[in-house]
Amino acid sequence: MSDMPISDVPRRDPRTEWILRNRLHPQHDELVAASSGPVRGPSGLLRKNPRAVGYIGPNGLKRIDRSAGFSGGAGGVSFRSRGRSGQAEVELPLHTVEQPDFYVAVVVDLAAGRLSGHDKDVLGQAHQLVNATEGEGAVLAIALGEAREAAFGKAGADRLIHLTDVQGEPLDGYCPERKLAVLEAVECEFEPRYWLFPDSVHGGADLGSRLAARLGERPAVQAWQVDTERTVCRGGSQLTDWHRPTARVMLLAAECALPIDETRHEAKPLELTVIPPVTPRIEDLGPVDVDPSKIALSEAEFILAAGNGVRDWDQFHAVATTLGATEGASRVAVDDGNMPRFRQVGATGTWVTARVYVAVGISGAIQHLQGIGQCDKVVAINLDDGCDMIKRADLSVIGNSQGILGELLNLAESRQNGTGADTADLAIDTREEERHVA
Repeated sequence: MSDMPISDVPRRDPRTEWILRNRLHPQHDELVAASSGPVRGPSGLLRKNPRAVGYIGPNGLKRIDRSAGFSGGAGGVSFRSRGRSGQAEVELPLHTVEQPDFYVAVVVDLAAGRLSGHDKDVLGQAHQLVNATEGEGAVLAIALGEAREAAFGKAGADRLIHLTDVQGEPLDGYCPERKLAVLEAVECEFEPRYWLFPDSVHGGADLGSRLAARLGERPAVQAWQVDTERTVCRGGSQLTDWHRPTARVMLLAAECALPIDETRHEAKPLELTVIPPVTPRIEDLGPVDVDPSKIALSEAEFILAAGNGVRDWDQFHAVATTLGATEGASRVAVDDGNMPRFRQVGATGTWVTARVYVAVGISGAIQHLQGIGQCDKVVAINLDDGCDMIKRADLSVIGNSQGILGELLNLAESRQNGTGADTADLAIDTREEERHVA
């Protein structure tokens, strides 16, 4: 029998444990910070909490949150951005391949010069094929066109071929003949065991089909479960699964595999010896300017969404028009009659995959957060700095939405008019690729 009084016996707190598992709870960060240091156990010894690093995800697996944040600002407006400053970035272990026995080639879309989530999923699938194949293989990433992002190593590229032009002709825009010539040169020089493409409208589906026809291969399209023997492809409007032997050329669906996030890779650059001459018969006349309001939410790349915190709807519509954004809304804004039902974003509305999603006055109900789970960058404008949308956002602006949208509108109009307005306090990026659809 222990002599310890009953009042000193440590007891579990199920509610606290539940909050520590729920990242969206308002008290999550506070409790994690409080439990991160060593605590004195019942025997009197100092013990370190092994669960303080990371969090338990919704599937029960432990995940490490590598994001960092900062807050600050003046004039009643504060900004928060994860991963840009604050904590030092965690150094991931380096995976190296000295002399690869074979290659798995991944042709990334590189939409708007950045690796998309779809690209990273395909790179993750490439590593699964490498690990399941005998010998020491390497993932060869092929990027054609300008790249604003240099994180190919973190995405899983062991080797990298990055070309911005072929024989003096740029690879930007729609130029499948020049890109196909590069892939033919890769085929002749490196003979990849597999060719992987994102099955997307950004070029992967078209280019992968052209290469398969040139190589005389029957490609697997909309593949979402792949191993070295069998492949499961989606068909029948996503209602049917087709099973077939694994092909050499595969067009992969989004979320086909988990992206690489626990290791970094060399991304060692490679050079092509010879690229065959090309006489293009297709002329790209450039992107066509379209009305953002005519773009479906599920296809929009830049969305400005309104919630219950928006009071001046004329101003909101004016900002969306000026920025060239597709309008979205939360369920509350739709139920109140301020926006039509087809503009509702969320699990009960439309699931969106925008590259940039700006949430104005949206607190962040769980159904709404589920609907924007595949968005690359989320910007939140809200008065409540503890709401769930602020915690989800990559960049948060704390302040009155009407004043912030008004300033945003003035700065955007000044930039378009070429008056050179001061953008030191609030940076706005209205790149042409976010305002046009090819």
